[in-house]
Amino acid sequence: MSFLKTSLAMAIFITSMLTQAAQTRPNIVLILADDVSPDMFSAFGQEGAASTPNIDKLAAKGVMFKTAYATAKCASSRVEIMTGRYANTTGVYVNEIWMGDSRHNVYSDNIPFSKMLKDAGYATAITGKWHAGVQMPYEDVLAFDEYALWESSKYIAALAGSPKFTGLMEDHKTTSRYWHPGFVKNGKLMATKPSDYSLDIEADFIMEFMEKNVKANKPFLAYWPTVAPHGTRTGMPTNPLRGKQGSLAAEEGDEKNEDEVRFKSLIEYLDLKVGEVVAKVESLGISDNTIIIFTSDNGTAVTAKTRGVERGSHVVHIAAGAGVIKRGATDELTDLSDITPTLIDLAQAWDHVPEGHKFDGKSLKNFYTGKTDEHRDWIYGYAATSQLFRTKNYMLEVVNPVMGMPNGRFYYTADNRFGHGYILADGNPEHAKARAKFDSFMAQLPAITKEHPHWKTKTGKKVLKSLAKPAVKEKHLYNHRDYKRYDETYTDN
Repeated sequence: MSFLKTSLAMAIFITSMLTQAAQTRPNIVLILADDVSPDMFSAFGQEGAASTPNIDKLAAKGVMFKTAYATAKCASSRVEIMTGRYANTTGVYVNEIWMGDSRHNVYSDNIPFSKMLKDAGYATAITGKWHAGVQMPYEDVLAFDEYALWESSKYIAALAGSPKFTGLMEDHKTTSRYWHPGFVKNGKLMATKPSDYSLDIEADFIMEFMEKNVKANKPFLAYWPTVAPHGTRTGMPTNPLRGKQGSLAAEEGDEKNEDEVRFKSLIEYLDLKVGEVVAKVESLGISDNTIIIFTSDNGTAVTAKTRGVERGSHVVHIAAGAGVIKRGATDELTDLSDITPTLIDLAQAWDHVPEGHKFDGKSLKNFYTGKTDEHRDWIYGYAATSQLFRTKNYMLEVVNPVMGMPNGRFYYTADNRFGHGYILADGNPEHAKARAKFDSFMAQLPAITKEHPHWKTKTGKKVLKSLAKPAVKEKHLYNHRDYKRYDETYTDN
C-alpha cells in the first residue's frame, strides 16, 4: 500500500474513532433555577406549588432527590456547582464572604467543569445569570465557547464601542432581569425590544447551540443558570396561561397575593421553556444520548434564602435522559458538590483532571444509570457562617460558633421531609450514637469561628458586624414564620 493510501486510511480510522467517541459520550444540559425551593415544583407534592408538568415529566422518567443540598445564597452555590468543592476548600461561603483572593482567583485555584469538558472535546455554552466570581465564563480559565448573559449597565458600557443600553432598568446599575433585558451575547450587546423576555432569549440560545453541534457531530455541554424565578422585578413576569401582560392577581386587584402569583407565574413559564428545550432535544433525534439535570441554587427568597436552617439549602435535583434509569423520587442524598465529578464522569474526561486534584463531591453516574442503588451517607450545606449536615434519618442545622450556636440543632427526621415531623434529639441518649457521627462530619469540615483571620480584613469586619445584629441573627437562625414546623429550641448539649 502506498504512503498516500496508508495515510488516508489512518485519517479515516481516526475520524471514525472520534465520531464513535462523540456518539458514546452524552450531551449534557444542566439547568440551574434561581432562588426556588423544591416545594414549589408540583412533582414534590407540596401545598402551594406551581404547576410544572414538563419538569414533573423529567422526574417521572428519571430520578428526583427528595433531599438535595446547596448553600443558602447564589454565589457560593454557583461556585460549588462549577468546582465540585465546598467553601472549606474554595473559600466562598456566601455572596459577602470570599476568603483570601477567592473572589478573583477561585477558578484558577479550583478548576471548573467547563474547562475540563472543553479540554475533553466538548462544545461548551452558558446562558442566563453568572454572579459567581470576577473571572468570567468566556475567559480561558472557564473556557465556555459561547455565552449569552444578563449583565449590569457598567459591564455593558465597558464593551467594545461603549454601547448604550436602552432597555429597562431595575435601578441605576441593574438592567432588567425579565422584560427588555440587558443581555450580552458573545461579546456584543443584544438589541432587545420592550416585548423581549429573558427566558425566551435563554431558551432560544440553548436550542440554537444544541442544533449547531448536533449538525457538527460534536458532544456538547449547555449550562443554563437561568435568571428565573428569582422574584418579582421590573415589568410583569410572563404567565403562559394568561399571556405576557399581567398576572391573575393584578387582574383581580388582589395586591396582597400579587407577589406570590407572579412568582408562581415565573416558575410556570420556566417550566414551559424547559419543555421547549426537551422537545428540541427530541426533534434533533438525540434523546437517547442527552442527559438533562435540573437543580436550583438555594431556597425561595424571603422564606428560605440566606437562612441557616435546612430550608435555606434544600434544593431540587432531577435528572433524566441518556442512561438514567426510571427511579422516581428517591431517599438517597446529594448536594451540589456532586455535579462536577458527575459531568466529568459522563464526559469521560478524567484524563483532563490534574493529578492530585480532589473533589468534595461524588459522581452520580453509577446511581443515575443503576449500577448502584446507593450514593452518599451524608451531605453538607452552608449559609454564611452556618453549617448543615444530613443523613437519611437525621439532620443538624445552624452549626454557627460566630452566632453563639457552636453545636447547632440536632433532629431525628426518620423518613419525613420538608420539616414535617422532625423531633429535636439533642441530649436524648437514644440518638447519642447518631449525634456522634455528626460530630465526626463536623471535624472533617470545621466551622468558621470568630478567630478566623478573615474577620480582620476590611470586608470581614463589615460582615461580622452585620452578623451580630439581632434582626439578622433572628432571620438566619430560625425558620420563616410560615415554616415553623418543628421545635427550634437551642441547647448547649
